[in-house]
Amino acid sequence: MTGSNSRKKPTILVVDDTPDNIVLLSSFLREEYRVQAAIDGPKALEIAFSGEAPDIVLLDIVMAGMDGYEVCRRLKADARTAEVPVIFLTAKSDVEDERRGFELGAVDFIIRPISPHIVKARVATHLQLKAARDFLRDKSSYLEQEVARRVRENLSIQDVAMVALGSLAETRDNETGNHIKRTQAYMEILSGALKDRPAFARGFADGALALILKSAPLHDIGKVGIPDNILMKAGKLSAEEFEVMKTHTTLGHDAIERAEKLVDSDQSFLRFAREIAYAHHEKWDGSGYPQGLAGESIPVSGRLMAVADVYDALISKRVYKAALEHEEAVSIIEEGSGSHFDPEIVDAFLGISDRFREIAIASRA
Repeated sequence: MTGSNSRKKPTILVVDDTPDNIVLLSSFLREEYRVQAAIDGPKALEIAFSGEAPDIVLLDIVMAGMDGYEVCRRLKADARTAEVPVIFLTAKSDVEDERRGFELGAVDFIIRPISPHIVKARVATHLQLKAARDFLRDKSSYLEQEVARRVRENLSIQDVAMVALGSLAETRDNETGNHIKRTQAYMEILSGALKDRPAFARGFADGALALILKSAPLHDIGKVGIPDNILMKAGKLSAEEFEVMKTHTTLGHDAIERAEKLVDSDQSFLRFAREIAYAHHEKWDGSGYPQGLAGESIPVSGRLMAVADVYDALISKRVYKAALEHEEAVSIIEEGSGSHFDPEIVDAFLGISDRFREIAIASRA
């Protein structure tokens, strides 16, 4: 029982090269604290660095060999003991000595001859302050970890939501699933080639690019609202049927917008999904749909998806058309620069188009 209580007591390391001084300090501190003793600097450091660090150090300044200042400096330089309060014991009362001690990290000075009541009061005060600092540090660390956990949890929820919604489109068309994966990969490669360009750097900042890429699989989510006889027609669509097909952009936008209203935030993580679903068929010259937007009024996310989506459509076989070769698809996209597509995005695409081909080939392996 006594051993258990002793282990719970705060530990004081008394460092003094005069044995009588150690005996005196120990005599009245041992009632409330566990006392360790060292008769020189090296021994003090050995004790402090082995096992559990002391809770406080009472340190004589004037000692043979390594003085108290050097012991304090080394204690403060080591992560294991940097937060341990050091109280200097000294017969000196010179202001310069105190300045040097405080600069080294000491928390207090006790002038000899010592008074047991003063020593105990100072020790108790600094142990309380240390306990308060430790509590705040632990609390801060806990809060940081909790914030990080919540952020990871929110990101996971976002990822799950994106995948779940994207899977709805896959259920309507066997080819759609591979199309979704490829276009997302194209977007990642394309945005990487653009992120350092001034016209795009701001739009990709503060986590926006990561959300754009996560949102890419939802660009065709509105197709779940297109009738089977049109979506799965084994042939080219009539003009009337194409008008119905075009509504997938609005259907996707509206569905995501309704979902956004359930998110209590002005900056919903779904905002880019809504943009992409709505704008990926807009054209740079304003001849696209559903809004007829032109130029930079088309969201960056929509402009990126326009290139990725068209490339994949061109190189993919459909019941109503054969797949084009990569070179033909690249040529068509280059011809569409300034009319269908953002010229700067096409410029970036031309520089990395071989990587688009690699993604397409890999998805069919």
